[in-house]
Amino acid sequence: MESQDERYLILEQYRIYSDAKEKFIDRQFSTNKFYLVINIIILITAYILASFTPQYHPILILSIIGIAVTFMWLMSIDTYQTLIRVKYAKVLEYMETKLPEQPYHKEFEEHSTMKKSKKLIVFGDMQKLLTWAILLVYVTACTVSVYNIFTLLTINFIPV
Repeated sequence: MESQDERYLILEQYRIYSDAKEKFIDRQFSTNKFYLVINIIILITAYILASFTPQYHPILILSIIGIAVTFMWLMSIDTYQTLIRVKYAKVLEYMETKLPEQPYHKEFEEHSTMKKSKKLIVFGDMQKLLTWAILLVYVTACTVSVYNIFTLLTINFIPV
């Protein structure tokens, strides 16, 4: 049987790790805000350029930059989600086996039940949906820009 000191140490480790996990989740939110702001700046800049200049090159360049930024955002979301799952499913649940109660395990079970019954929309799913929607806007803008540039080049080089 574990001594009182050992149980206290386990509880302290659990508390410290749980706090670290929460800080990690806060860092994920900050990272998402950063990528969202960068994307908004790119989209607004592309809109302004499209409004004031007939040239498609700047929009093409901004679309390519936007696609790259959005792919980095998607990789960031996947990385954070994987690490958070590891922190929950592996580390905290293991530490909870040493404690009298297992709140994260119970929370995960309830979360899974609600998700399966479609009573819960997961924030990570919404993040990815937003990211894919922004990526679609960039790909569309890039495609339209390439088409317009190609059309202008062909029109200018057709002998009359």
